[in-house]
Amino acid sequence: MEIANRLRGQDSAIFSEMDRLRVVEEDKGRDIINLSIGSPDLPPPPHVVEALSSAVNDYNNYGYALTQGMKELRQAVADMYLKRFNVKLDPATEILSLMGSQDGLAHIYLAFINPGDWGLIPDPGYPIYSFGLFLAGGRKYPMPLVKDNDFLPDLSAIPEEIADKAKIMVLNYPNNPNAAVADKAFFEEIVKFARKHHIIVCHDVAYSELAYDGFSPDSFLSVPGAKEVGVEFYSVSKTYNMAGCRLGFVVGNSKVINALEKIKSNIDYGVFKPIQQAGIAALTGSQEWVRDLASTYAKRRDVLVDGLVELGWQVDKPKASMFVWLPVPKPFQHSIEFAMDLLKRAGVVVVPGIAFGDMGDKYVRLALVCSKERLQEVVDRISAHY
Repeated sequence: MEIANRLRGQDSAIFSEMDRLRVVEEDKGRDIINLSIGSPDLPPPPHVVEALSSAVNDYNNYGYALTQGMKELRQAVADMYLKRFNVKLDPATEILSLMGSQDGLAHIYLAFINPGDWGLIPDPGYPIYSFGLFLAGGRKYPMPLVKDNDFLPDLSAIPEEIADKAKIMVLNYPNNPNAAVADKAFFEEIVKFARKHHIIVCHDVAYSELAYDGFSPDSFLSVPGAKEVGVEFYSVSKTYNMAGCRLGFVVGNSKVINALEKIKSNIDYGVFKPIQQAGIAALTGSQEWVRDLASTYAKRRDVLVDGLVELGWQVDKPKASMFVWLPVPKPFQHSIEFAMDLLKRAGVVVVPGIAFGDMGDKYVRLALVCSKERLQEVVDRISAHY
């Protein structure tokens, strides 16, 4: 059987290989600490679980769900955006429910990209940004994210002819994998650039509530004019530990929302109603639980980063996200080389930065997905072997 050309070279070989090596080491009886997958290790809030459980027992919830999402969910999203970001949204035309934000990020290209069209994609960046573009037949122009520019794209470095042809630009702050953040001044620059070149901006804001030390990430849509040029993708996966529930939403420009809804209406019939009702409970309930969760991640971050810094490692302390972006130490030259060595010698699994793009090859990503005690053990193991 011959696979389609669109799949050639577009696999998860690095992730699969690291997981295969983890299993090999565990089969030897070793205790492996897995910091590779950014999946929350803690449960959702009790009131969310209760809402989901109650909804599952309601037999009226087993019919097809509207693609757009329940009216109550869209209103909850609108209320949250107004309170959290001071952004006004029309629940009827500017909000669309998704089976997780990755669902929308994968399908948005099908609504706007013709074969050969350019997309401006961050490098490093979450893999779906590139994969969705390639599935639609588009061409990728990578925007390098480097430390010297605070891991923000240098818009002046994008050739004018590419910018004029580009259809979509993807951004992600707080960032996965490098944990960088952006401010309103940067978003204002993006709006001007998008207006000039007639580009649709797609901002992934999945980690907006996992922020520390008093920092509060902005929404791209909070900048004047942003809604005219783009949309924002939000997810309950990380904020409420609901990664497996697959619920997110896209908000912003009504024309973009409408086009994506046309794509999705021909693919699925919307999110299972009990999951939407759990999302409503999450968004409308007390957010003190979310603040406590952020505090938990902050403490984990401190144990890992402070410990590594004390050992002499050059690593920045992130203001947000659930990741640490660790430079590959000497004498290692590449991220895969170091990640494999770290697994074999210290029993710690991380993601090689090359999995997120060429510009990530000098880093590895660590996810804060285990207890402070286990993260201290990571520090101790690294201290013993490096």
